Amino acid sequence: MSKKVGVLRFLGTNCDADVYQAIKDLGHTPEYLWWSDRFDWKSYSALVLPGGFSYGDYLRAGALAAQAPAMDDVKQAAKSGVPILGICNGFQILCEAGLLSGALTKNISRQFQDEWVEVELVGSDGPWTQVGQKSFRLPIAHSMGRYFAPKDTLKALEDDGLIWLKYKRNPNGSLHDISGILNKNRNVAALMPHPERAIHSWMGSSDGRSLLQSGLGGAL
Repeated sequence: MSKKVGVLRFLGTNCDADVYQAIKDLGHTPEYLWWSDRFDWKSYSALVLPGGFSYGDYLRAGALAAQAPAMDDVKQAAKSGVPILGICNGFQILCEAGLLSGALTKNISRQFQDEWVEVELVGSDGPWTQVGQKSFRLPIAHSMGRYFAPKDTLKALEDDGLIWLKYKRNPNGSLHDISGILNKNRNVAALMPHPERAIHSWMGSSDGRSLLQSGLGGAL
């Protein structure tokens, strides 16, 4: 029997059901993991941190969720090479937890943006990059999605091939057009667009399937 895919839930997470259903639709077995509970990360083939507004984005988006007890096990899983994906608020949480470089700041428009964007695959190594296409049409829905990092960090991301995805037309002012990045071991990935909202053609695009399946499929 294959292992389950863990879906983290924090107070304020609101895309958990979407991610849960997307994982099921891709033929995997999702299981919710609650923020205040410790869990055996060895029981899961992959972990996903969904979008939302954890703790109302107080302090900074993702800052409080990054301190949750469940994140201790997420960190252990990351060190052990388990594929981990952060989507939107999940991206913010992974950055705040120190599992990914940089930070997500206010959109340059200073407004919440909800629209479709085009992104292109840049990274080439790791479980989250094994996809059969280079361009993806995905929706965004965020007010703090502008990727920011110091110049030396940006250079390291570029030089080490850790930029996963880039916007073709930058919607939020992200530096270097970054919409998704990887950690040094390439098992932890995160993106601001929502692949779980682009699983079936009736949603407006099915391009999210290959992005999700790459890491989930490679893990099982």
